[in-house]
Amino acid sequence: MNITFGKNTIIEDSVVLGENVTIGHNVIIYAGSVIGHNVVIQDNAVIGKQPVKAKHSALKEVKKNPPVVIGDGCTIGTSAIIYAGAVLENEVFVADLATVRERVTVGEGTIVGRGVAIENDCSIGRKCKLETNCYITAYSNLGDHVFVAPGVVTSNDNYMARSKERFGKMKGITVKDGGRIGAGAITLPGIVIEEDGTVAAGGVVTRDVKKEELVVGIPARKLRDVPEDQLLRNQG
Repeated sequence: MNITFGKNTIIEDSVVLGENVTIGHNVIIYAGSVIGHNVVIQDNAVIGKQPVKAKHSALKEVKKNPPVVIGDGCTIGTSAIIYAGAVLENEVFVADLATVRERVTVGEGTIVGRGVAIENDCSIGRKCKLETNCYITAYSNLGDHVFVAPGVVTSNDNYMARSKERFGKMKGITVKDGGRIGAGAITLPGIVIEEDGTVAAGGVVTRDVKKEELVVGIPARKLRDVPEDQLLRNQG
């Protein structure tokens, strides 16, 4: 099977490992995890961790999730954490210190940058780029070829942790195919960015972004249409 193990690695029962897998030092792979072929898991990574509930959390009791599934050709960086219930399709790259929470799906060929946090119950499409320290809030949906720049913050709670009404109304961001968000931008809960919609760096997005429009400022407003040569359909 050609599997390489580092020192102090812990692999629990019923883990499935494909061929040509490289596992670094101090890695923990929890029971039942499924690891594909040609996967690299670097030092101190944690694979298949079940979530835990804070003692004073207002959330409901945490249920046990199914084992993590990591597709062929994936790379998991140093000290990254991939929770139980997550599914990484083939050729996903997860950089150092990133976190992929439970019930998250990450599409083929997507790059999850250093320190990125993808919270629970998100869907990330194919060939996306989520860059350093961006935050994808729970219940978000990103299409294919989505670009999220460093330091972007998304949100899902209009009530800011006050009142029980919020529990039925939490909604993350939706970014459709080819959508892009510039460095340091902030999006309010439930925002929809349509196909090839683009948010400039530092913008605060308080309303939906239409297809192929560029928005800028605080609050973000349309500046112009996205140039034709920048549209996803015109890329090589």
